[in-house]
Amino acid sequence: MKNVRNFCIIAHIDHGKSTLADRLIQACDAVSDRDFHDQVLDDMELERERGITIKSNSVTLSYRAKDGETYQLNLIDTPGHVDFSHEVRRSLMACDGAIIIIDASQGVEAQTVANLYLALEHDLELLPVINKIDLPAADVERVREEVDADLGLDPFEAIPVSAKNGTGIEDVLEGIVQHLPPPSGEEKAPVQALVFDAQYDSYRGIVLSCRVRQGELKQGDKVRFMHSGREYEVHELGYNRIHREKTRSLPTGAVGYVITGIKTIRDVTIGDTLTAVADPAPEPLPGYQPAKPVVFSSIYPMTTDEYPELTAAIEKLALNDAALVYQKDASAALGFGFRCGFLGLLHLDVVQERLKREFELSLVLSAPSVLYHVTLKNGTHEDVDNPANWPEVGDIEHVEEPYIRASIMVPETHLGAAMTLCREHRAATMQTNYLAKGRMEVVTEMPLAEVLFDFYDKLKSATRGYGSFDYEELDYRPGNIVKVDILVHHEKVDALAFLAHEEKARPRALHYSEQLAKNIPRHQFKIPVQGAIGGNIIARSTINAFRKDVTAKCYGGDVSRKRKLLEKQKKGKEKMKLVGSVQIPQEAFVSVLRTDQP
Repeated sequence: MKNVRNFCIIAHIDHGKSTLADRLIQACDAVSDRDFHDQVLDDMELERERGITIKSNSVTLSYRAKDGETYQLNLIDTPGHVDFSHEVRRSLMACDGAIIIIDASQGVEAQTVANLYLALEHDLELLPVINKIDLPAADVERVREEVDADLGLDPFEAIPVSAKNGTGIEDVLEGIVQHLPPPSGEEKAPVQALVFDAQYDSYRGIVLSCRVRQGELKQGDKVRFMHSGREYEVHELGYNRIHREKTRSLPTGAVGYVITGIKTIRDVTIGDTLTAVADPAPEPLPGYQPAKPVVFSSIYPMTTDEYPELTAAIEKLALNDAALVYQKDASAALGFGFRCGFLGLLHLDVVQERLKREFELSLVLSAPSVLYHVTLKNGTHEDVDNPANWPEVGDIEHVEEPYIRASIMVPETHLGAAMTLCREHRAATMQTNYLAKGRMEVVTEMPLAEVLFDFYDKLKSATRGYGSFDYEELDYRPGNIVKVDILVHHEKVDALAFLAHEEKARPRALHYSEQLAKNIPRHQFKIPVQGAIGGNIIARSTINAFRKDVTAKCYGGDVSRKRKLLEKQKKGKEKMKLVGSVQIPQEAFVSVLRTDQP
């Protein structure tokens, strides 16, 4: 056990976690040159395509150190984006130490600090690594100062590397062996194994990722999930060495996989504790806090006959993504679907893409919203995240919306642009902090709804890619929130209704009406497309009618005859308008909801 190291790699997004993991794997000869590819731990096509890590992944490496000992290194690669911080939290629970990477050109950024605090919460030893020293803009000495000032770590322990070129990788491996602690735990004690992840295998059922805290988990053992009370037999276990490698047992401190023949997804809870039925542990390990969704959206199949496939897909995805929360939903226009909760817009986007790629589903998503606290005039309180459940305007006493404390790190030259952007998004208060030479932090309080759509993209544009953004939830504060209904031919379309602050309601309603007017086919009569708050119309576009030239056969200048024909046509269209109905094609929904620019 003294030669085992359980560690993860944490950092801000795009600071080189996956690339460093690749070099560590190569240095330990865990994969042949023929089978090697970039982002080797990123299993999903979506991860490699976008160049980001979405799911935490683990691998067991063997490393022969300079002291002549062979060490077992259990490496867990983690995401860097704020939307996947729950994956980081789960990974940290299985570790005893962590490598924290800082970009040599960008320095300490928002998620670097956030992940540091997460690691300290779990009492992990930290090894700082300064990556990308090969870049022309790299400034190792400045970053060492930031490591000392912003992170409170020993700057002289920071190892300069270039994961891209392979420079300093041997120093990192030696640093892991020397500075990170071995696992602790009683080898003879009753088995306690923490389930920190799970995957669905079409042939083997549920594959659990476990960290054995104490005792020894053996093949053939009858085990119990301590929270759910369910009992199963261990069919297979082993280590993740790029591919699964079977063993007879997992000793104390080991990180590996366990297959127990679980077929039903609902029988697994991430954060549960496995123990032996014959010699059970007295109490379970403290589980992690479940992720709280902050963004809500409804997901519908493009065709109603795909609903059973969507149900099965979401259940399987929720097993692999513990932060995904869902419940059944229905819409008059789009049929049956699911109301889902996400940790952010990137999380929503990733779930949507995974449903399309892994399960080959065509989907329609409603506009994302947040959870509002509504107080009614009769004294009752309601939590509303769906426009369909919004009370009548006359029944509402007041509404509270969620606020966040945003931390924005920018170069000094882009401070003005960042502050202007915050003001445009209803920032309540702002303060600035000097972090280092030429580097500033803007701390502000603003509504969560304001950062849902395009805030991060606008920040990157305004700061030429150098701005970083992190936030934490604060509290709920009064806000002038309204429900905007979208009417097509005077009929409300429930799937397109949305909740917004009164200031932002009209621009979004205008965008919706314009998009629908472009994508709904023309009819024989004019079709108004409107946005309304209660009975007040705040936006309108009109789809012009097809018009037959009824005067084509009138040769000559008989004006009265032409007028009679046009009048007759007009009356016919008015009658058609009263009895006619408008079918909104799926493409129109998709165009509105995909191109939403409030």
